[in-house]
Amino acid sequence: MIRRFAAPLVAVAAILMVSFGIASAKPRAVIPDRVGTPYVGAITIDAASGRVLFEDHADAQGYPASVQKTMTLLVVLDKVNRGALKLDERVPVTVEAAKMGGSQVFLDPKESFPVEELLYALMVESANDAAVALADYVGGSVPGFVELMNQKAKAIGMTRTVFHSVHGLPPSQGSEPDLTTARDLSLLGRELVLKYPQALKYTSTVKRGFRNNTFIMQNHDHLLKNYPGCDGIKTGYFTKAGYSILATATRNNRRVITVVLGADKGKNPRHPNLARDEMASELMTKGFEALSTMAAGK
Repeated sequence: MIRRFAAPLVAVAAILMVSFGIASAKPRAVIPDRVGTPYVGAITIDAASGRVLFEDHADAQGYPASVQKTMTLLVVLDKVNRGALKLDERVPVTVEAAKMGGSQVFLDPKESFPVEELLYALMVESANDAAVALADYVGGSVPGFVELMNQKAKAIGMTRTVFHSVHGLPPSQGSEPDLTTARDLSLLGRELVLKYPQALKYTSTVKRGFRNNTFIMQNHDHLLKNYPGCDGIKTGYFTKAGYSILATATRNNRRVITVVLGADKGKNPRHPNLARDEMASELMTKGFEALSTMAAGK
């Protein structure tokens, strides 16, 4: 939260910079907090109909963090479905991809991998280097791929979403942050599971070897093991974004999609993502209960 005295202090700082001849120094990018109590926003929908079963501040904007790799996956699979890309095509690793930090599979510019292997890295390990390698190859450039992401977001009704990256990391100095809402992410999840159901084989994988099993990838989504019927989709976190999840599960041949965006770290310091996971589990369960009640005509 920006305090009321922030603007005057910035003005004073600017005067001092001019006085000392350093006004030309580029200001450091400041990312305001988008963490809510207990979250920025949340929603649960029926995947089949799109009907909202629960919502709370679902249109409040927050940072998607790595959840937005779901859109990276969707854009790639859209190319595959259109016949413009094959899963066994080899993707060369760019220098830019190899330089990515955070979650990664430690790609090297001397390497190349099939599209499908990089999709597993993208969704299981949440690999930022895989996201950049795929984006550069599929989109012709990373900015070109980001444009495809924003076009797809607009096409499926994500009206309060804007992407500036392919991975969801905090923006570098001078860059703009990615923004979205719980409702928009639920639309993204529904688009993926209904039109690209093959995506679930990537999102549901808990553990997988990479680079001839020399690197073992572990999925960050603990609901895959802890919530019956859960088969994805993606978690996300960085400090100012809070803890987010786009989750989906099936029960009695019905599927719900739940989003918890920008959750706080809860009360368990050893497992700060636990509060987010518990909220997502509760909301999916309530969603199934609502569907059951509607089916029974109660």
